[in-house]
Amino acid sequence: MNRKLSAVLTIVLLSTLVVTACGGGGGAKGGPIKVGAIFDLTGPTSDVGTPYSEGVRDYVEWLNGKGGVEGRTIELIFQDYAYKVDQAEQLYSQYVQEGVVAFMGWGTGDTEALRGRIAEDKIPFMSASYSANLAKIDEAPYNFLVGTTYSDQFIIVLQWILDDWKAKGMSGNPKVVLFHHDSPFGLSPWEDGKAFGEPKGIEMMELAQPKGATDFTAELTRIRDFGANYVVMQTVSSPAAMALKNAQSLGMTDEVQFICLNWCADEILINLAKDAAEGVIGAMPFTPPSVSVPGMKDADEFLKGKGSSLQEKGLHYIQGWWTMAVMTEGIRKVVKDGKEVNGENIRAALESLQNFDTGGVTAPVSFSPTDHRGTKSLRLFKVENGQWVQLTDYISVPGG
Repeated sequence: MNRKLSAVLTIVLLSTLVVTACGGGGGAKGGPIKVGAIFDLTGPTSDVGTPYSEGVRDYVEWLNGKGGVEGRTIELIFQDYAYKVDQAEQLYSQYVQEGVVAFMGWGTGDTEALRGRIAEDKIPFMSASYSANLAKIDEAPYNFLVGTTYSDQFIIVLQWILDDWKAKGMSGNPKVVLFHHDSPFGLSPWEDGKAFGEPKGIEMMELAQPKGATDFTAELTRIRDFGANYVVMQTVSSPAAMALKNAQSLGMTDEVQFICLNWCADEILINLAKDAAEGVIGAMPFTPPSVSVPGMKDADEFLKGKGSSLQEKGLHYIQGWWTMAVMTEGIRKVVKDGKEVNGENIRAALESLQNFDTGGVTAPVSFSPTDHRGTKSLRLFKVENGQWVQLTDYISVPGG
């Protein structure tokens, strides 16, 4: 009898240990709250991926240093995936097995590839990709976008182009080229932008930036032959800077208005392109550090305590910081309400977020059960004397 009782107790104990190890612990009451993350630190978007990752990680360090979420720390589990979709899928599976209750992602290709599994696993997911596909609730019910979608960014820019063309008294119709990263990220806004622009008379063309290219003269010659008045770049900073230098050599920067969507509108572009960046316009859902707003204070003070500064780290750092802050706000509401910290409850908490104030870093962030696009407006900035200077107030996407 004693042997049987001992055996039963052993089985019960082992079962308890297995359950604890296999995933329930990520949001277990009173313990650390596990959040998974993947970053591009060595891949083709690492120029912008590295400062973004530092912003996410430093926010967690800062938060935990202040007592965490209602007394509970965030345990951020992360790794470099080098912009490889298969590596992203492997790390996502690993971290879900380890019990994460939320996830911070990165690229468009990997986030779109994962969205079905994210929905099945019920893991709230905030990517640095703002692909409009990730805002489709029926296909991606656990994906949330803090930044304005690439499609909305492109449409806002196209509307500005129409207004600019008219204000300058130009005849005919403007010609616009989307010069883009050769990836799902790069092409993401094209169809929505074309559907908006072509019926309004804009002549449009898309052209990919060849992978691994060290010169874009051939592509820019095609753009010039098309007669482009505006070139919208949906890419990251390094290739955008090379394009601007090549365009300057061809005498195009005085004739054509170059515009960057958010991932090449940053300080990296200015540092690399130098005077070729003068006059470039940037579509910015997130405020650059060259414009001081209250929402940058905590990050800047944290960095100064480490011998750095927000000016040094740049726009994508504050972008990562505040994206993690928005995810944390959902987690905070769950903990404060005394509910179990799991994906379903975090999703519901995020969907109740209305006009969340980022201190001027973005437009107020709102989600709902039917709309996971956190912001639908942005400001345009322009490079003047090597600095991003505000050009417009917030512009909302036409039709909302």
